[in-house]
Amino acid sequence: WKDTEGGGRRSRYCRLWEFSVLITAGVSLTPLIVMTVFDYYSNRQAFKQETIRPLVRLALTTKRSLEFFLEERWAALDFIIHDKSFEELTDQEKLTLVFRNMRRSFGGFVDIGLIDSAGIQQTYVGPYALGGMNYKETDWFHEVVLRGVYVSDVFMGYRKFPHFVIAVKYEKDNGDFYILRTTIDTAILDQQIQSLAMRPGGDAFITNREGVLQTPSRFYGNVLETVPIAIPPFSENPEVQEIVDRRGNSYIMSYAYVNLSPFIVVLMKEPGTLMENWFTLRRNLVGFLILSIVVIVLLIMGTSSYLVSRIREADIRQAKTLHSIQYTSKMASIGRLAAGVAHEVNNPLAIINEKAGLAKDLIQLSEEFPQREKFLKLVESILRSVERCSTITHRLLGFAKRMDVQIETIDLEVLLKEVLSFLEKEAIYRNISVNIHADGGIPSIQSDRGQLQQAFLNIINNAVEELEGGGAIDIALRQENDDAVSVTITDNGRGISEENLKHIFEPFFTTKKEYGTGLGLSITYGIVEKLGGNISVKSAVGKGTSFTVTLPAHKSPV
Repeated sequence: WKDTEGGGRRSRYCRLWEFSVLITAGVSLTPLIVMTVFDYYSNRQAFKQETIRPLVRLALTTKRSLEFFLEERWAALDFIIHDKSFEELTDQEKLTLVFRNMRRSFGGFVDIGLIDSAGIQQTYVGPYALGGMNYKETDWFHEVVLRGVYVSDVFMGYRKFPHFVIAVKYEKDNGDFYILRTTIDTAILDQQIQSLAMRPGGDAFITNREGVLQTPSRFYGNVLETVPIAIPPFSENPEVQEIVDRRGNSYIMSYAYVNLSPFIVVLMKEPGTLMENWFTLRRNLVGFLILSIVVIVLLIMGTSSYLVSRIREADIRQAKTLHSIQYTSKMASIGRLAAGVAHEVNNPLAIINEKAGLAKDLIQLSEEFPQREKFLKLVESILRSVERCSTITHRLLGFAKRMDVQIETIDLEVLLKEVLSFLEKEAIYRNISVNIHADGGIPSIQSDRGQLQQAFLNIINNAVEELEGGGAIDIALRQENDDAVSVTITDNGRGISEENLKHIFEPFFTTKKEYGTGLGLSITYGIVEKLGGNISVKSAVGKGTSFTVTLPAHKSPV
């Protein structure tokens, strides 16, 4: 469809095709793209929630487990300090029995000690020699005095290994007090974290509110090292944040504050490991969108091409029909004009012919007629001119006559000479030489004389118009086989460009901008096809053009 309007412009069919594709694609693809984008973000949010929720559950479960562990041991200490008197607790044997029962019932206890209000450890049961130790200046002592119950951070202390303490205070009626204190092995905390079985892309640890590790961390090191992350704000419930640590690494972090303690349970995951399933779905979603767009666009382009082709074919049929009507009307007008001219001219010609014949007879009867030979030659000249005029009028009538296909035996060489007789004067005027070359034994063909005349006249007339400054037209007749004869009409004119050569048989395509209609070769193509033949063209710019019409020798036209 390209350039069929000439001048490098796109044809209206090309514009119609583009408009159809753009509009249909816009209507079809816009809802698909909108729904895909909506689905993309909806699924992303849903996947994010689904991947974050397990972290929240793990943090909550760990928080409750630690709270239960701490409450259980605090309750045990609180029961003992209220059940036993100060004197009983200062009895080494009784305190040892209490400690054994605690270890057997609960586990996790390392030692136990009774500390008076002066901070002196009065009684101690455990693996270290800490009897008489003064804790008056320690932080935990001040905290338990102030609050009555205290769970410490993990620290090294006198034992030189990580541990934390749980202490409860008992106030006497006289205002004095004493403290029952136990040490808890941090292995209990480690077991709680290890039970989470975090994958390589994740980490779980416990930190205090200053960011000091209370358990080892896969990402940030061992106990009592400082984590390079900001401590999240306090919350009663587990929370989730997207963070970037001081090393520049991105994580999704779930955390939970453990009641009755300084501990914070922290679970961290790399975003990629959390969203692996989402990335797979995203690839599938984007792939489906791209595949859908390609399929829809191809279907739209195919459908648009089919519909525009049908419109183009309908326009071509309409143009041919209109041209056929115009041609019929023109031929009818020419026929009426030719009939009138023939009638008006043939009558005087008949009288002239009769009078000249009579004059010839009279001259021949008289042997002594003055200048007899000279007058006989003049009369013969008049008779030949009359015969020529009669031939021309009859030929004009025959050529102008338009009728349905009428098969007759035709000598192509004779027919071509008849066609050339109409262009003889113009060829002489333009200094164009016309030559006919025919192989010996060219058979006559069965075809329609009038339509063949019209087809060859269109081709030869185009060749004449190409040779404005003179040139040559060669017409070659040859027998292709027993059933076909070809006529090749070659000129040495300007030639036709390769781009225009693709469109010369299309209706309304013309390079003659001022006066061309673009219908001559289209009608010629239709005539040749109707007569059962085919037409082809070869051309080179600056070298000339060659049209070859191949016609069946004996077959009836289709």
